[in-house]
Amino acid sequence: MAISATIHSYCNSVLHNYPISDFKTLSKIRVLPLKEFPMKIKASYAAHSALVQPLQAEEIVKQVIIPPLPIFQFEEYMTSKAKRVNKALDETVQLRHPAKIHEAMRYSLLAGGKRVRPVLCIASCELVGGDESSAMPVACALEMIHTMSLVHDDLPCMDNDDFRRGKPTNHKVFGEDTAILAGDALLSLAFEHVAAKSTKISPGRVVRAIAELGLAVGSEGLVAGEIMDIDSEGKDVSLNELENIHVHKTAKLLEAAVVCGAIIGGGNMIEVERVRKYARCIGLLFQVVDDILDVTKSSKELGKTAGKDLVSDKATYPKLMGIENARKFAGDLLAQATEELAYFEVARAAPLYHLAYYIASRQH
Repeated sequence: MAISATIHSYCNSVLHNYPISDFKTLSKIRVLPLKEFPMKIKASYAAHSALVQPLQAEEIVKQVIIPPLPIFQFEEYMTSKAKRVNKALDETVQLRHPAKIHEAMRYSLLAGGKRVRPVLCIASCELVGGDESSAMPVACALEMIHTMSLVHDDLPCMDNDDFRRGKPTNHKVFGEDTAILAGDALLSLAFEHVAAKSTKISPGRVVRAIAELGLAVGSEGLVAGEIMDIDSEGKDVSLNELENIHVHKTAKLLEAAVVCGAIIGGGNMIEVERVRKYARCIGLLFQVVDDILDVTKSSKELGKTAGKDLVSDKATYPKLMGIENARKFAGDLLAQATEELAYFEVARAAPLYHLAYYIASRQH
């Protein structure tokens, strides 16, 4: 079966259905025009052999011409930020009574991972003049919410996965009942943590951040994406429908990470909306790359079961667009994300520039 679709990244897609609010000062501020990436795509369901091609780290980046990245010690930045996030998570979720549930929470929360969402939150906070300590409660909350989604996603009634981050999944170690409760506990703790620990931030900004988190994870965010994804299994799905699934399932939480960081850091409405658009680009980019890696990498390389989307007949970008058009789409999203950052001072935006490239070229 073949389908045709025109994707206009962000300007004519579901990602553009959240317009900037009425800003009286907008005309006085330097705002670069949004760039549109129309792609007339003839996409077809490809055979598995056509999909399994090695993905080089630079291939997506090469799809588009983007100015050189600002000089920045990105690996050192990621390592140091992730180390401090891990320390904060360890201190927040300690072993206490009842021991079993806290062991299960810590098992998945401290199992490693790239900590992309917390680092995005901190980088966005620093971009608008805030500091790491102000952003850390929200950064930790984002990782708790993300971990909850992974624990629940791995359950037999969902994706039925045996491995996550190179380790047996939570329900394989603690049982399905405890895994469900551990996810529930992490979700509730996330909101409690932001409310209780953001003591140096104005109450109005804390409430706005909590609202962003709630929207990102609820029935109009991550949960919406999950239910649409479940309902789409084994069905013919259009590119627009696939985009709508992943805007909610993946991009919404990444968007919340960046937006909450800017809110907590004291960003004005224009700055918040600029980083929101950046985040929508990298959120969908993350999923497109994830789909590519699922059919080009081994389970050992990914730290989770590879090829499951193909086996379960799920709609993915490589399946609908072909591997090369999926890479092209990822390149367009990367270009759009970096363009949104042009509004900000280059030095302060350097971590977010590099994070966009990191998401585009990651190998697991």
